[in-house]
Amino acid sequence: MIAYDLQCTNGHTFEGWFEDRKAYLGQQKKSLIACPVCNETSVDIVPSTFAIKSSQTSSPQQLSAEEAALQKISKEAVEFVEKNFDNVGCDFAKEALKIHYGASEPRNIRGVSTKDEEKTLKDEGVQFFKIPMPAPPDTDS
Repeated sequence: MIAYDLQCTNGHTFEGWFEDRKAYLGQQKKSLIACPVCNETSVDIVPSTFAIKSSQTSSPQQLSAEEAALQKISKEAVEFVEKNFDNVGCDFAKEALKIHYGASEPRNIRGVSTKDEEKTLKDEGVQFFKIPMPAPPDTDS
């Protein structure tokens, strides 16, 4: 796995984890990478702050506490979604529309969708939100 610092066209910076650069480029081309702040799918790799020396001084204890709190919240959110939402995978948009129009029983679902599918969902009045989820474990072994 490789971590990249990414930035959307609205200036939000976030981290993305990919199997390799080829995986990143494939997901970027399909607009599968979205900014967790504004959902913009036009993103690019930016220089990592890990390697950039800052003239600002900050308290390492405070930064570590903030990072730990963010990691805890993120982990709890992922665990909640994994436990309480049905994973419908690539059928997310189709299943969300079925639920919206009463063709399927209402339930919490999670999955993936394309930018076009997301536009259709918004146009149809289906409310959804996107959160980054860890990649499923490799089961090819």
